[in-house]
Amino acid sequence: MLCPCGCSLTLACNLLLNMRALSVLQRACVRQIALTCSARWRWTESKSFSSTIQEKHTPSNAMFKHLTSKIKATGPISVAEYTREVLTNPVLGYYVKNDMLGADGDFITSPEISQIFGELLGIWCVSEWMAAGKPKEFQFVEFGPGRGSLASDVLRVFSQLRAVLGGTAVSVHLVEVSPRLSEVQARSLTGDLNQVSRSENDPAYRRGTTGTGLPISWYRSLDDVPKGFSIYLAHEFFDALPIHKFQKTKRGWREMMVDIDPEDADRLRFVLVPAPTLASSALIQPDESREHVEVCPEGGVVIQKLSGRIVEDGGAALIADYGHDGTGTDTFRGFRGHKPNDVLSAPGTADLTADVDFSYLRRLAGGRVACFGPVAQRTFLQNMGIDVRLQVLLQNSPDASTRAQLTRGFDMLTDPAKMGDRFKFFALLNHNRLAPPPPAEKGKKRAPAPLPVAGFSELKL
Repeated sequence: MLCPCGCSLTLACNLLLNMRALSVLQRACVRQIALTCSARWRWTESKSFSSTIQEKHTPSNAMFKHLTSKIKATGPISVAEYTREVLTNPVLGYYVKNDMLGADGDFITSPEISQIFGELLGIWCVSEWMAAGKPKEFQFVEFGPGRGSLASDVLRVFSQLRAVLGGTAVSVHLVEVSPRLSEVQARSLTGDLNQVSRSENDPAYRRGTTGTGLPISWYRSLDDVPKGFSIYLAHEFFDALPIHKFQKTKRGWREMMVDIDPEDADRLRFVLVPAPTLASSALIQPDESREHVEVCPEGGVVIQKLSGRIVEDGGAALIADYGHDGTGTDTFRGFRGHKPNDVLSAPGTADLTADVDFSYLRRLAGGRVACFGPVAQRTFLQNMGIDVRLQVLLQNSPDASTRAQLTRGFDMLTDPAKMGDRFKFFALLNHNRLAPPPPAEKGKKRAPAPLPVAGFSELKL
């Protein structure tokens, strides 16, 4: 059996049957499984919202009219409410009505950068399933699947490792708020083998069967995904969730809001609320030392729900995003046509994003689960064996242009000046996953120690 580059996949399946150590799993997989990812890489450095020039709003911008009507009725709105309306408004939202991916969109995805990323994440999913004792049911859950590229690569790994998964009941569950993107994902993953649910009571709004024969469902929220052992992937999902922005002043913390510019009714502006808000009183930590803080309470809610599911049903979550560990300040920015775009300019026509604060996610997990990371993407991928995989791919690539493309993709993913340090990996695991085995009974061998967590410890080849 061959991967997209033409190299043999048979060796992986054979070696994966002998899992005395995680390094065996990784060593086997990285030598023959190709990779892709759905990372939305912003091609430029992050810029402050105050450093770009606004475009002139036009009366035809329906989202702008909607926002100004809301502001006129209720007063300035929070940055979180602004972001939520701009991105996910059911009629006018950017994610609802636009195809924002690829060369013609506003950000590029990693499948167009390299073939190595996504399948390494598929290997991570399999390794955590094995470390959990190979449960008979295995739900693969992805948040914000983009065009379905990452899911496609993960499922290819699952297909090639059927001998390892054995009779496990594997199912696919995608959390996607955009009907348009769900159609794109369905075409990519199922062809015509999918249909929209006719019942409003069905928690899944679309169901189908993947090209490899697995049941697949689409949901608008994690709450709708069935309970059970699950491996969750969230690749550039948390960065798009709404944030509140706060500024430290002589009078204490004050929240930044979005208002209509009094000097130009066709423009929006940021204002600082003169009195404390409920958000500024509840979301800022007493020991906060930064002058400017961004907090994503919706991200915290997702983490709490994931933690609860992992505690109750087992499994793990892997989060990959650009972010920081409690040091970031003003990271809110917009992208349009692969270029920086003022976040208040032509709302609804550009992507909005903010760096993920992994220290906040860790704090919201509250010790219920074990947290790993964040570690830099280049470290995670190197620990997973990306260097070895690249060499295998280069050796099996038939022409110079393919080898050059592979090298460029590898460089984009791992170069510290590009995606290598800017993107981070963070994991949530059930504490039982890491518990040492009980003492052996008399006359019996002690159970093996827990496998190391792939990607967060150095791979020994």
